[in-house]
Amino acid sequence: MKLKPRSFVVLCALLLAQVATAVDYQNPVLRGDFPDPSVIRVGEDYWATATASEWAPLFPILHSRDLINWELKGHVFSEKPTWSKQNYWAPELEYHKGTFFVYYTGRNPKDNRLHIAVATAPDALGPWTDHGPMIGQEDGSIDGIIETDEKGDRYMLWKNDGNSRNEPTFIYAQKLSEDGLKLVGEMKQLIRNDQPWEGKLIEGPDVLKRGDYFYMFYAGAGCCGKQCSYGTGVARSKSLLGPYEKYAKNPIVTHNDEWRCPGHGTIVSTPDGRDFFLYHAYDAKDTVYVGRQGVLDEIKWGADGWPSINQGRGTSALAKSPFGKAQKPRTDFEDDFTNEKLGLHWQWPHIMEPSYKIEKGELILRTGEGRGDNLFGSAVAVQTSTGNYAATTLVHTIDLQNGSKAGLFAFGDWHNAIGIVLGGGKAELIKRHRNKDEALASIKIPESEKVYLRMTATDGHKLSFAVWADGKWLEIGADLNVSGDFLPPWDRGVRVALTAGGSESATARFDWLRVINQEIAAK
Repeated sequence: MKLKPRSFVVLCALLLAQVATAVDYQNPVLRGDFPDPSVIRVGEDYWATATASEWAPLFPILHSRDLINWELKGHVFSEKPTWSKQNYWAPELEYHKGTFFVYYTGRNPKDNRLHIAVATAPDALGPWTDHGPMIGQEDGSIDGIIETDEKGDRYMLWKNDGNSRNEPTFIYAQKLSEDGLKLVGEMKQLIRNDQPWEGKLIEGPDVLKRGDYFYMFYAGAGCCGKQCSYGTGVARSKSLLGPYEKYAKNPIVTHNDEWRCPGHGTIVSTPDGRDFFLYHAYDAKDTVYVGRQGVLDEIKWGADGWPSINQGRGTSALAKSPFGKAQKPRTDFEDDFTNEKLGLHWQWPHIMEPSYKIEKGELILRTGEGRGDNLFGSAVAVQTSTGNYAATTLVHTIDLQNGSKAGLFAFGDWHNAIGIVLGGGKAELIKRHRNKDEALASIKIPESEKVYLRMTATDGHKLSFAVWADGKWLEIGADLNVSGDFLPPWDRGVRVALTAGGSESATARFDWLRVINQEIAAK
């Protein structure tokens, strides 16, 4: 039978509609910078968290009923734990006998080692009580996770950070105390990096018991940055404590055209027995500028007993919704500062807690104590979820006297940022690189009670800046081809930040911030 052109078009449309119906969600499911995601199921509720690195509040708590639509509900810590100073990585959620646990990594200033610590709460939303470090080996201990053996005894598995000293890395196991707060007995090495694809390290273990075997999913090679080489492998054993056999077809998840460097996640099982893997990967288009985003894939089991993900083709771009629910569309960020406190999506470097208040629909930022005339006397920021966006804010000029400055920045960290600063009757384009500030361009602006600032990003690093004056946008540094390729730290994405600084008494008032996603094809 021959199809007429019109009939062929109709048939194609019907087939596409069927595909669209079956493929209900698109990765990522955690949009933005959510490395090392951990997920558990308690009843019909799914709870997740992720690495915070150097951004406070520490460790987001996210909730879902369908694994693809997540809502930020809170954080584990509003301030860094007193025993620690930095490197807040790889939190792992656990629920046991009515108590929530989070096992997390931090650096202890007393010995400068990475330690695994634990906090508990009666509810996923807290309040959380920190119990301090459990272990900190000489070369560092990270990525702690709790597993139960064939006898019902609970163990913590973790990685020693040998790669930080150019030494081998191992996945260790040690028995957990009844209360889950201490390690008891002797530690045992389970596996190490000994396969070419694993490179200098293995890390991020999680174990699933299926049939006669314990399956250990783990990450290998370089996790982060533009030169990352991460992948996911699996090994199995009939005992939690080994010996383990690594899969001959490792890595089971590696890069593809859409997603790069996939790994470090946890497995969660649905009530009907399906297994899903929530892990991170870089969007191949937005890469390091957005950060490592949370992606989800179902684990399929072969006749040989070994798992596969997306038929070995890397992270899924599209996949069938676990519960048939539709995925909510990507949304823009907007805050008009109508609440008494900053919303849950706002972050700040934990080394510089901001001084602020919200009053009459305005965010009032002030230079923090002891920060003198620093350009970033206070800074608050939000994540980006695409490399193509436009961020706009409205600034009051009445307080910008005696050196006070208000800013809108693409913010990598305290030492690396680029943005537009308003104060003293002018707008300046300021680049901070390795903690050194450089004025790239400036323009005088007409007197006005309020001034609009705009920053536009394309492909994450091509940046432009403008001020609204005289009824039009005036670009600053338009002839400079401003690049933010230096911004991302090795383990974080770029944020959009509002800042106040320039003097010890600096005050900056903002009416709102809007970050509009612009899905522009990479050039």
